Amino acid sequence: MHASADDHRIAAYAAAAIAITIAEAALPSPLPGVKPGLANIIVLVVLLRHGWRDAVWVSLLRVIAASLVGGTFLAPGFVMSLAGALCSLGILGLSTRLPATWFGPVSHSVLAAFAHIGGQILVARLWLVPHDGVFYLLPVFALAALVFGVVNGLVAGQIMSAHSVLPAPTGEIAPLPQSLSR
Repeated sequence: MHASADDHRIAAYAAAAIAITIAEAALPSPLPGVKPGLANIIVLVVLLRHGWRDAVWVSLLRVIAASLVGGTFLAPGFVMSLAGALCSLGILGLSTRLPATWFGPVSHSVLAAFAHIGGQILVARLWLVPHDGVFYLLPVFALAALVFGVVNGLVAGQIMSAHSVLPAPTGEIAPLPQSLSR
């Protein structure tokens, strides 16, 4: 079995997202769980350039590999990260079907950031902190999601503009890479 060009492209994007995630984990955080989510810039660029299916691969590979490297695989942090990524991917899958004239990188990023935080808060409430007091953190996390969502969306938009020689997205869902569809 040989790796296709799609496989190589996904691997390259995933490697970049994993490296960013690991580097970001080393940064101090003013509040546990509040991180800028810089790897989501990569996921957003992949989504807009190559489609939702490629973005799913990159995002899930990032979550799994970064947790393996960081030693948190199957720990609560991994479960929360996975829940946030899945919720974010679900919203991105829906939001890419909205009119492109109204929804671009920034709006997709903000929606994804809110979904990510929502997924994490839900896991925290249902599993880690079975008390409604966890919802008192929502305003802080929502503000962080808004700020980081806007910033990440602006950066993704700049990357898209700087690399406009890449093929424009077709709006179609990219097929599963050949070696992964078997």
